Amino acid sequence: MELKRVVVTGLGTINPLGNNISDYWNGLVNGVSGCDLITYFDTSKFKTKFACEVKNYDAGNFFDRKEARKLDKYAQFALVAADEAIKDSSLALDQIDLDRAGVIWASGIGGIETFLEEVRGYVLGDGTPRFSPFFIPKMIADIAAGHISIKYGFRGPNFCTVSACASSTHAIIDATTYIRLGRADIIITGGSEAAINEAGMGGFNAMQALSTRNDDFKTASRPFCLTRDGFVMGEGAGSLILEEYEHAIKRGAKIYAEVVGSGLTADAHHLTAPHPEGIGARNVMLMALKEAGLEPSVIDYINVHGTATPLGDIAETKAIKEVFGEHAYNLNISSTKSMTGHLLGAAGVIEGIASILAINNQTIPPTINHHEVDPNIDPKLNLTFHKAQQRSVNYALSNTFGFGGHNASILLKKYQG
Repeated sequence: MELKRVVVTGLGTINPLGNNISDYWNGLVNGVSGCDLITYFDTSKFKTKFACEVKNYDAGNFFDRKEARKLDKYAQFALVAADEAIKDSSLALDQIDLDRAGVIWASGIGGIETFLEEVRGYVLGDGTPRFSPFFIPKMIADIAAGHISIKYGFRGPNFCTVSACASSTHAIIDATTYIRLGRADIIITGGSEAAINEAGMGGFNAMQALSTRNDDFKTASRPFCLTRDGFVMGEGAGSLILEEYEHAIKRGAKIYAEVVGSGLTADAHHLTAPHPEGIGARNVMLMALKEAGLEPSVIDYINVHGTATPLGDIAETKAIKEVFGEHAYNLNISSTKSMTGHLLGAAGVIEGIASILAINNQTIPPTINHHEVDPNIDPKLNLTFHKAQQRSVNYALSNTFGFGGHNASILLKKYQG
């Protein structure tokens, strides 16, 4: 069976650097920090008082009041990002086969804010279970995919992927696979998350996963820096329109990039810590290269998982050196989480978008907030500190890893007709 080619024909996002693709890219290449003090709740008793919130977001600009009440913020973000991607793709919905158009969407947690509000209301009440009839359909992690399909009438494959912080990269890989196998022509894919609330921050604080640098929060997300002390929570969504190549050509679509490889592995080591030698990270990059039929020497850029956790950054750079050998020193590597924070289940897709934009603009977004060299990280690696760099980018790899030891990578190629 001959596999179909899969291309990217639409992009959309809402995240801490911008509420659309243009603003997102502008923030990335200018090294803007999306971090600030949390405005959503009183943090006086919390270890971490800052996060990368989406800025200038008013649900009323996108949804009427009745509709917004039925949507957790994670689902609102999903619909906003998907809408931009659909418009960007110039899809004429009345001219495509909607039975062959699908939605594969991700979230690591789903509607945690709705869950928190409903349970808090019950606990503070008299014991009578006065739950909202929208409680369950607002909260469940698959509902964003459902809302997107209902809005656009896509009747093809429809489900949610959940693999913690690797969730949206798994969604992209699943969507690619369905199109390659000929089961769909078009799939809206991506992911969304909205976990900056008391439960999200308190839970990750309890794990000691979050930075507590309250005295210097703007620079708290410090991938690869000796003084890193954990990740900074982010929120938002990213969306891709993936399309079968001939279908895209036939309708004259703008093509951003081609998805040519993917990898999926497990560390099989620990619930929250990566394998210390980066075995899972090594294997997932090798799998993506093998699937694409490419030698490591052709890769130009890696958007790393790079959360700024003490163990994770070391393990990932070890894996890169093992996979790429001497070519590791020719690569540009960067962690855009230094600017966006960590969007959990939406991280993979917005970093995939950063990689696609790097290809289209021939520019590598930087890793910001690096101050001191970690002797455990090879200083000869080009981690693209502080400023964006221009270079030829024909192939880019995007890595995403999640609690539970989930690893996922996608390999993107510049479209050359």
